[in-house]
Amino acid sequence: MADLFKNVPVIKYEGAGSDNPFAFKYYNPDEMIDGKPMRDHLRFAMAYWHTLVALGADQFGVGTMDRPWNALSNPMDVAKMRVEAAFEIMNKLSIDYFCFHDRDVAPEADTLSETNKNLDVIVELLKQGMKDNNKKLLWGTASLFGNKRYMHGGATSCNADVFAFAAAQVKKAMEVTNYLGGEGYVFWGGREGYDTLLNTDMGLELDNLARFFHMAIDYADEIGFKVPFYIEPKPKEPTKHQYDFDTATVCAFLQKYNLMDRFKMNIETNHATLATHDVQHELRVARINGLFGSVDANQGDMLIGWDTDQFPTDIYTTTKVMYEVIMAGGFTTGGLNFDAKPRRASSDTDDIFIAHIAGIDAFAKGFKIARRLIEDGVFENFIADRYSSYTTGIGKDIVEGKVGFKELEAYTLKMGEVTTNKSGRQEYLETLLNKYMFE
Repeated sequence: MADLFKNVPVIKYEGAGSDNPFAFKYYNPDEMIDGKPMRDHLRFAMAYWHTLVALGADQFGVGTMDRPWNALSNPMDVAKMRVEAAFEIMNKLSIDYFCFHDRDVAPEADTLSETNKNLDVIVELLKQGMKDNNKKLLWGTASLFGNKRYMHGGATSCNADVFAFAAAQVKKAMEVTNYLGGEGYVFWGGREGYDTLLNTDMGLELDNLARFFHMAIDYADEIGFKVPFYIEPKPKEPTKHQYDFDTATVCAFLQKYNLMDRFKMNIETNHATLATHDVQHELRVARINGLFGSVDANQGDMLIGWDTDQFPTDIYTTTKVMYEVIMAGGFTTGGLNFDAKPRRASSDTDDIFIAHIAGIDAFAKGFKIARRLIEDGVFENFIADRYSSYTTGIGKDIVEGKVGFKELEAYTLKMGEVTTNKSGRQEYLETLLNKYMFE
């Protein structure tokens, strides 16, 4: 193991009573639950871009983070040291997976050919590090938003040359992800959208986006890249109207363009907030439409109207996320990727670890609460009773398609006015949730 973070020990589980900031209070990675260790239920992943690349800059100021690689001047030397740091961080935090954009791990050069050579060098270091440290790649992706060539988007650009460049970049990113044994591949449409319809052919852009996805599927099949493709919805930022606004919008797009069988969702908590949903809604829409895949684990600030990518500490949210994960049958190829960064003022290297510990513990606690809620049937039994009118009589006939408007009119005329409706008992259910949270 590298020794770039000498002040930080290997993080161990010490229980809820511990005051040690460098200890897990709720996450015991090897605790056996339902026949497998907790680490396999949660499948935590480190986000390469926030943990190793982001330095705390924002639109109002330069970076604040003091990192060991800041002093290096050669971009490839920086990339190599980040590889060492990645495995030390994952080892000390008992994180088994990581995720990256292609441009996170290796610097972009003057030509695509030279950029790909840079990527190949670092990928070999990652491959060896994964073998030496028993780490895995949850998913890879390509950055089709940072370079100025993508000012109008990648797959939805008005410039066909940009579309071609984006395809070449994704081709390489898919090859690299496949080579590293990645368990999925993500498309985040960072600039796949528009700011004004005064200069936009929306129909062509959506058609081209679908063409791009079908090309990706064809090439994945050609190289034996048999993993789910994920789409990560986001309603805005950086474009005002993004085509992957939320899960329901993506679902409609996938259905229209015959892509449902090859795509799942990578749901991010803060993106759900920006779409005026909560993350449980987004996960539920994905789950009931057969699109549940993976989760970008973070949270936003309800007083700030943009994507703050904070580490998750809200146990109510983590409980609701894990409730949906468990109800979906648990993770298979997906997991909990910490698409989160310490606050700009949390500038010490120690804060990398403290922030991850906070997020890991929040999800471990949420997982255990959600599991007990489901085992006891707290909400599912209530919901089943609330909709019990659809299991007998006229409700059963409606569900089974045995009646239409004429039959329902005749039934209603005979029945008369609706005289009873069960209470939704929202406050009672929220009280029950609190009971499980604080037991």
